[in-house]
Amino acid sequence: MASERSRKPTKLAGGPSRTAPKAQSDGVVLLSGGNPQIAKGYGDAPVQAYIAAMPGWKSDVGRRIDELVMRIVPGVQKAVKWNSPFYGVEDQGWFLNFHCFTKYVKVAFFRGASLCPVPPGQSKHKEVRYLDIHEQDRFDEAQFAAWVKQASQLPGERM
Repeated sequence: MASERSRKPTKLAGGPSRTAPKAQSDGVVLLSGGNPQIAKGYGDAPVQAYIAAMPGWKSDVGRRIDELVMRIVPGVQKAVKWNSPFYGVEDQGWFLNFHCFTKYVKVAFFRGASLCPVPPGQSKHKEVRYLDIHEQDRFDEAQFAAWVKQASQLPGERM
């Protein structure tokens, strides 16, 4: 019965019909756009669970982001909050997170407007800037590493 229910479209008040979230074989539920639903938690384990649950090519992107951040920011603090991995520096706050969407992975730099050069994605928040990574994109690791280094040295969002 529950499996029948999960395949039926649900109607949100004032919104279009959509299919309810689906569980993967490992039991992880993928939300809208294929974003894994991982319980809030602090440390490496929930971040690794999130990355492992990212669908297809996105998992490789998540793993590479995680490796680069850990290499560039020794002692980086990690958490999964609001179904997204967060990276921060103790006593400075969170400086970066990422999130799965249907066709890309969105990386948020919380003080991105202060980075040089400024990441390309605009935000309705004055300081936040985004980098969208699509499957066919060439991931510029050198530029990403420079942004991570800069971002980790700025005051971040409260941890």
